[in-house]
Amino acid sequence: MRATPITVAALAAALLLTACDSSGGDSGSSNKNKAGDACTLDAVGVQVAASAAPSAGDSGNVTVTLTNRGSKCTLNGFPAVDLQGGKASGAVPADKAAKAQKLTLAKGATASFTITYVRGAAGGAKSLPVKTAKFTLPGSSAGHSFKWTYGEVAVKGAAGAANASVSPFQQAGD
Repeated sequence: MRATPITVAALAAALLLTACDSSGGDSGSSNKNKAGDACTLDAVGVQVAASAAPSAGDSGNVTVTLTNRGSKCTLNGFPAVDLQGGKASGAVPADKAAKAQKLTLAKGATASFTITYVRGAAGGAKSLPVKTAKFTLPGSSAGHSFKWTYGEVAVKGAAGAANASVSPFQQAGD
């Protein structure tokens, strides 16, 4: 019985350490959403957590959670994600097997999306040396960037597109 509180405390500490991205997890909080409008980055908090791919050829996931800090707003579609590294960059396509749903977020509600990627070999000709990921929300041109510390991303096809995909928004939390 004594191990349970220690395990819970250790898990809580681990979650706190991985919950925020390197920019502090907040792209602004001026709460500019008008009720029912598209959600905007200046009215949501951003947290990034990952289950990174351990080695080349393995798959990893980076989950971005958005917390609405403004009035009720909507997310409709997929986020636009771009992986950037040095002179190279690559747009991440939407997961073709997934269907977007329109989500309405009340103040304090959360939604998330996941970037799934295949890790590339470090310095490999078929790898994108990603340093930063940037995303925008549907209906907005403002972007939020976060440091990519999850290894290089494999490329596929003759055009060298990132071997990655992005999920639609999903309701998170309670």
